[in-house]
Amino acid sequence: MRTGSEPTTARSALRLRFWLSVWGLVWTVFGTVAFLLAGRPGWAAACGALWLVITVDLSMIVKHIRQGPHYQPGPDVPPYRPPEHRRP
Repeated sequence: MRTGSEPTTARSALRLRFWLSVWGLVWTVFGTVAFLLAGRPGWAAACGALWLVITVDLSMIVKHIRQGPHYQPGPDVPPYRPPEHRRP
């Protein structure tokens, strides 16, 4: 439930999330390759699984960035008060 105290211009930090995901992607690729070369298949699989999660997250972030701002609440969404129905 919204209280009305939220900033009206709040936006998600999608660009920051994008760059943090790119940073994580670089490290997971590096970790996967390094652990494979070191002969540690368990750790390489863990890094590979994390690589998959980061790739999916990165694709969702790019999708949201490309959509742009698209949702603006209407008067029927709280905290707006519904019109009072007065009986004559």
